[in-house]
Amino acid sequence: MASSSDLKAYREQVREWMSGHMPRTDPEHPWDPIHGDDDRALRNRELQQLLHSGGFAGICYPKEYGGQGLSIEYQQIFDDESASYDMPMLFSVPTLSIVGPTILEFGTEEQKKRYIPAYIRGDELWVQFLSEPSGGSDMAGALTRADRDGDVFVVNGSKIWSTYAYRSDFGLALVRTNWDVPKHRGLTMLIIPIHHPGVEVQQIRMVDGTVEFCQEFFDDALVPVANVVGEIDDGWTVATRLLFHERAAVGGASPYTSGQYRHGGEETQNVLRGLVHAAGRSEDPIARRRLGRAEVLRVVQRQLIERVRTGLATGYFPGPAGALPRLFAGMAGVERANLAFETDAERAVVWNESERGGQHGIAYIRRQASCLGGGSTEMARNIISERILRMPREYAADRDTAFSDVRRSRNV
Repeated sequence: MASSSDLKAYREQVREWMSGHMPRTDPEHPWDPIHGDDDRALRNRELQQLLHSGGFAGICYPKEYGGQGLSIEYQQIFDDESASYDMPMLFSVPTLSIVGPTILEFGTEEQKKRYIPAYIRGDELWVQFLSEPSGGSDMAGALTRADRDGDVFVVNGSKIWSTYAYRSDFGLALVRTNWDVPKHRGLTMLIIPIHHPGVEVQQIRMVDGTVEFCQEFFDDALVPVANVVGEIDDGWTVATRLLFHERAAVGGASPYTSGQYRHGGEETQNVLRGLVHAAGRSEDPIARRRLGRAEVLRVVQRQLIERVRTGLATGYFPGPAGALPRLFAGMAGVERANLAFETDAERAVVWNESERGGQHGIAYIRRQASCLGGGSTEMARNIISERILRMPREYAADRDTAFSDVRRSRNV
């Protein structure tokens, strides 16, 4: 546990360095998800490199792999002091907070030395290749196959919903390497270079106009066996830990996220206050009620994150408890989008192209995304009921059946 004097000195150090080196956010010209800068990934690389040069990248990562080796208290101080600055959030999630901890736990020493310092420096962005077009929430039912041929795997199949894959460098992919055992026991986790022969990335246009989601097609892509993370045919063990880190990151409880993303709610609260003040409705009981609801969500989320983080660190909570803040973050995200939409009223529905309008209408259209990223809220509820509350598991007809014998649609 860091001393209060050490933390105070660190806060002053962060405050002084940030003011002299990092660009501040411009509230009048925020990044637009539809018409935004197409070089966003390049900008995030530059920002991450700036943080690295100042010694504020990978704060909770071990020093031997390029991090600072500090506790989460230091990361929380950095998050508070960096709130008004541009931050490389594309690196925060999933590279630093989901993929990185997974490689830190299961990677070989060579993999950890090769990859972890590179993304802490801001050189390489990562994505997850988990979901498949035919799989829905059944990640263990992966059909993307990797057939071994000497020192390489020949990968064929498709992954989907990979955020910013077209701007990233590597993907952590769950692939099928054994068809003669039940589905959970025939999977392997592979590191796959994205801009690589046999890998095609296609962007998906969403209902709000954004194109950050992608689908990947693998056509005899050759991946070295040395790129296996964990053990061959034991990829599900790796995947379950990856999902633990994902739930922690999306829920706000990860020690590896960097920036105000971890807390949730502060930005929405500030936006709502601004909307209410601009409309001259500070004394309007309906507007004040909305502000109160948003504040309750913010306070409860922060307290829940801290409670679960402490419980996981002390062993009071089991690993799946990360589903608790994940579930709350999803539902709170929907409610915040609703509150902003209602508060902005007609400007969230109709606006001029020259105005900074419509962002709350766009956020309202895609509000359910917060209940899907990091696993759906339905999955989170199942995890809480089965693995924390010890309720009976949901029935699965294919649990003890060799995957080659599982009945599937002919066109997948």
